[in-house]
Amino acid sequence: MVATATVPVTSTSAGSQTRLQSEASVVDIHCTRVAFAVNGTRQELEIDNRTTLLDALREHLHLTGTKKGCDHGQCGACTVIVDGRRINSCLTLAVMHDGDEVTTIEGLGQPGNLHQMQAAFVKHDGFQCGYCTPGQICSAVVVLEEIKANIPSHVTEDLTEQAEITTAEIRERMSGNICRCGAYSNIVDAITEVAGVRT
Repeated sequence: MVATATVPVTSTSAGSQTRLQSEASVVDIHCTRVAFAVNGTRQELEIDNRTTLLDALREHLHLTGTKKGCDHGQCGACTVIVDGRRINSCLTLAVMHDGDEVTTIEGLGQPGNLHQMQAAFVKHDGFQCGYCTPGQICSAVVVLEEIKANIPSHVTEDLTEQAEITTAEIRERMSGNICRCGAYSNIVDAITEVAGVRT
């Protein structure tokens, strides 16, 4: 799927047509062809260099599971997984991810074949309105991988020991994902169940 920017010529006068062709050239100069794998499928787009990864996913690839919340990297609703790391897709340009592997909520699971984290969120009512849930789930999946890889957080007490899955660790690591409905305790329950830990 390739999206291109076009500038229609609406006037037949030579001056107007030259001006519009010049504007079209400027638009082309500011576009870049980018290719990355999204949920296991190679995607190729020609997009404006200023397009965020979030807008590329939502507006160009029509993957609307990833949400636009604050558009300033403060709420986490736009969290996706890029090459195994969680990022705020509203703060990064799509052209920066040429060749990367991007996973959105649609790539984790589908109705009838949910990812275990999605199933745990359902079981523990880890959502209410559901707007932040895709970002929460993508973040939660990577949080467990971070702890497994012994990547410390602000609350990790001993940097010489293996990081443990605790309520404090989960809350700290998930603090970049805001739930305005206040389902935090249920979100922690869902994550600890997937981790197989009793808190």
